[in-house]
Amino acid sequence: MFSINIYLKFALIALCLGGGILLAIFQGFWYAFPFILIGIGLLVSYFLLGTIQSAGQLLQLEQFDEAEKRINLTWKPEWLYKTNRAMYYILKGGLAMNRKDNKEAEEYFLKAEAIELPTDDETAMVQLQLAAINAQKQKWNVAKRYYTNLKKLKVTQPEIKAQIAQFDLAFKNRGQMKHQQGAGKRQQMVQPGSKSKRRRPRMR
Repeated sequence: MFSINIYLKFALIALCLGGGILLAIFQGFWYAFPFILIGIGLLVSYFLLGTIQSAGQLLQLEQFDEAEKRINLTWKPEWLYKTNRAMYYILKGGLAMNRKDNKEAEEYFLKAEAIELPTDDETAMVQLQLAAINAQKQKWNVAKRYYTNLKKLKVTQPEIKAQIAQFDLAFKNRGQMKHQQGAGKRQQMVQPGSKSKRRRPRMR
C-alpha cells in the first residue's frame, strides 16, 4: 500500500494550507483553492489513518523504539477510522508487552477487543494476547475463555497459526503439570507400606 512519510505529510499539510491562505489573500481564492483542497485532504487522511501503517512496518523490523515514537505521532486515536483505531490499540498493546508492561498491554487489547475487528486474523491476535497475559498471571479460567474464543476463528496468517500452536502446547503442558502435582499430593497423603500409629498401653 502506498504511503507518504509522516514527516513529509506534515510538511505538505503546512505548505499547502499556509501557501493556500497566502495565495487567497494576495491572488484570490480560486488561485489558492487547489492548494487548500490538497492540504485539507492530507489533514483528513492523517486524522482518519494516523501513523498506523508506518509504525507497523517498524514493528515488523523489530525497531521498537522507533515504532513507539511513530505510533505516538497519532494525535487523536479516537478520531481514527474504526479499523485503524483497532490496529492502533493492537500496536500499543504489542509495544507495551515488549516493555513487559502487561497491565498496560491488557488495557489496550481490551480496547481493541471492544471494536469490531475486520478479519478473524486481527481478532485472533487480540484473543491470543489476552489469553497469554492471563496465563502469565495464573488466571487460567480467564485464559481458557479467550482460548476458547480463539479456537472458533478461521485464522489464515501463518505467523498467528504458529503462535496458536505454541499456546496449545502451553495449555497441554499445564494439564500434565497439574496431573503430576495432584499425583504427588496423593502419594504424600497415602504412602505404600505406611503403618498407622498404634496406641501404646499405659505404663503402671
